[in-house]
Amino acid sequence: MPADVTTTPEDGAPVENATGVDVSAARAALRDVPHEPGAPKPDPIVVADGIRRQFGGLTAVDVQHVEIQRGVITALIGPNGAGKTTFFNLLTGFDRPNEGTWSFNGTPLNKVPAYKVSRMGMVRTFQLTKVLSKLTVIENMRVGATGQKGESLLQAMFSFLWRDQEHGNTDRADALLERFLLIKKREDFAGSLSGGQRKLLEMARALMADPELVMLDEPMAGVNPALKQSLLGHVKALRDEGRSVLFVEHDMDMVRDISDWVIVMAQGQVVAEGPPDAVMSDQRVIDAYLGSHHDQDLSEDMEDQILAEAQAEIDSEHDGSSQEDSRE
Repeated sequence: MPADVTTTPEDGAPVENATGVDVSAARAALRDVPHEPGAPKPDPIVVADGIRRQFGGLTAVDVQHVEIQRGVITALIGPNGAGKTTFFNLLTGFDRPNEGTWSFNGTPLNKVPAYKVSRMGMVRTFQLTKVLSKLTVIENMRVGATGQKGESLLQAMFSFLWRDQEHGNTDRADALLERFLLIKKREDFAGSLSGGQRKLLEMARALMADPELVMLDEPMAGVNPALKQSLLGHVKALRDEGRSVLFVEHDMDMVRDISDWVIVMAQGQVVAEGPPDAVMSDQRVIDAYLGSHHDQDLSEDMEDQILAEAQAEIDSEHDGSSQEDSRE
């Protein structure tokens, strides 16, 4: 583990950071990055090239090049059907692209299964939560720990080989449940939690793997306003710990509030990148969400032309109907 460093978040309070990532420097480095699709980053943790995923004749993802900066919060936004979740699935090994390459910390991930990607330090949550409903909250947390000796069939028969590790995992799980305000639900079945509490449990369970990159798929979907503020704080805390965060979200207020960098997808492609304020005012982003001609003023000639074409279509349909009636 790298030596501890201290970062200073926006509120000025010092945060002990044991990941070895200088968060302040990582965020500052983004100021010199061009606001263009596929812009190279100073210290990327993920690099993807030529990622294409097709379903029959539909191209869901066609990303030429994208880099995710280490130690910051990156938002992945776009209209419904833009390919955001599919891209998430491809990066994390839950789906396979038709072509393309991508890497995590310089290690290629082509054909690497999802569980190995997670063990490498790249974990994700899901838009529809994937808690183990018939296990208790604390059991869900223990499942998230990696490298458990008791998972080996041979070693599982000898408790002295894994008992201390199990106690350590439980202590770490309890600390995370305290942090995510779920300690009172420790012995409850995960299936009894509310939607927002399940989101918290997924995030807490992901941290049991001590990841470098946390990927959140619509973390605010279906969450009540009170828990939403709690989740926002937890996402910011991940960055302050030196972890990298990539999240998909439709809540633009949240994107503007917590993200350091925004990547915009439309029709499977990356169409814009930049800081939140720059992206929100980017014409390419406005076009992606509202259509490329949504704000054009129509001249009198254009209006007359549109009306004439519409009237011609109506007349054509009327003539066709009259001819059919006469034949009858």
